[in-house]
Parts: sequence; C-alpha cells; structure tokens
Amino acid sequence: MSSPTVLEVLKKADDYLAQKGCPAARLDAQVLLAHVLKTRRVQLYIDYARPLCDEELSAYRRLVSRRAKHEPVAYLVGEKEFWSLPIRVDPRVLIPRPDTETVLEAVGELEAPRMFADVGTGSGCLLCALAGMFPGARGAGVDSDELALQVAQDNVDHLGLSARVDLLRGNLLEPFFEKAVDLICANLPYIPSGDLQSLPPDIRLYEPLTALDGGPDGLESIRTLLGQLPRLQSCGALVLEVGAGQAPAVENLCSRAGFERVYARRDLAGIERVIVAKRSGM
Repeated sequence: MSSPTVLEVLKKADDYLAQKGCPAARLDAQVLLAHVLKTRRVQLYIDYARPLCDEELSAYRRLVSRRAKHEPVAYLVGEKEFWSLPIRVDPRVLIPRPDTETVLEAVGELEAPRMFADVGTGSGCLLCALAGMFPGARGAGVDSDELALQVAQDNVDHLGLSARVDLLRGNLLEPFFEKAVDLICANLPYIPSGDLQSLPPDIRLYEPLTALDGGPDGLESIRTLLGQLPRLQSCGALVLEVGAGQAPAVENLCSRAGFERVYARRDLAGIERVIVAKRSGM
C-alpha cells in the first residue's frame, strides 16, 4: 500500500480539524505539516505529491490530534512570529497577538528613548521588538513570574540581544524605583475576572490565565502600575495595551496620573487598543 502524499494528508487534517471546531483548520494543518517536514508552508504545495514516511506521518498525526483538542498551534510548534521576529513560546507564557503590534506602531511615533522598559514582559516579544527598533538604547523586561522570565531570556539570547537587554524579576515598576526611564511599554492583564471562563478553549484551557486576569473590571494591574509611577525618578512616555472598551477609563487614569498628553491608537480592527501617555517634551 502506497504512503499518503502531502496533499492527501493535508486534506484529511483540514477536514478533521474543521469538524473539531478549529476556526483556521486549513492554516493549522499546513503549519503543523511544515513543522514536521522542517520546511516552509509554500513548499508543501510545490511538493504536494511527496509521500510521507511512517515516522513523519506518525509525528503529524500526533500534532493534529493535539490541535483537535484546541491546544494552540504556537505551543505545538514552539514558536510564534511577532513583528517579523521568531518568538519562542510554550505554556509558561501567553502567545503573542497581532493586536500587540499596535503598541510598537504607537512607539514608532515617539522620540527614540535612551532607556526603555517592557513591564509584564512574558515571552519578551515586546522587549525584543523594542530592542530592534532602538539599537542605540538600553532595555529591560520585568515580570513577577520566574518561569516567564526563563522564556524571555531564551528569546533575548537566541535573537542576540543579551548585551543590550536585561531581565528583572519584580512587581511591575518596582525594579525601576528611583530610576529614570524614557519609555515604558506594558501589555498587562486586562480581561475582567468574570470573563475568563467565556474565553475560547484554545486560551482558557492552555494559556496562563494569571497573565490575563485583570481583576473585577480588568484594570487592576494598570491602576497599580500608575500608582507606582511617583516612585520613579522620571518617566517620559507610557504605552499601554488595553481591552476593547477600556480606552476611555485608562485615558482618564493616565491624565489623573499627571501625563499632559494622552490619546488612544486603534488596531487593525478599529478597536482603541493602545493608550499613549506622554510628559512634556516627548
């Protein structure tokens, strides 16, 4: 009996994942097979008649079976592209989202910092992207979770950024008390606690919910961070990712914290996704 070809196994996997409720079944099938075959997705359709050996077929079936239970593809392949960077991820950290790239788009409109901080760094995706944007700056990523910091360190190392980037363990801004920071970026937990159980199974069952839980109204961590700002020597600009509908409340909080210019930036879906708060001169 002949071995199934690339095209045949892709079709079966696509159909199976669609039946299991995976919204991007075809893409998932392609990404997983490309991972198994150590090739690019486009190469799959160039080599569509290529038969799979038993070892490849077994490995692919295992991954498809796990994806059918809604385990995220990024965890299955161990990587997620963010800002054109290959960011390594596993269940210790949240998977980077395209929405978070809006933070970087907003940062690109600001004056280049000498020192920047990514607070709640998680995988380090923002930290690494910022380091790429500002090659002349020094950066630091902060997280209270030692396991997340291990993943961030792995990303910093494999992207060759360790000479310019530090990773610190602490509660939000604590490592920067009495210090000057030109730019603070933060993608903090902002999902209201009561909404966590209604999240899609890919998120609810596999990603670290503590990195999503923003308290009763989703703004608990943001309030804490803003309350810590007076302990810093100075902060020129603050860029925060927020949830849908939270922008007006966060703008008000930032204004009350003493920022002279506060405004929202929309993501590709038209949602006010990022709040930019600036001091005079930035």
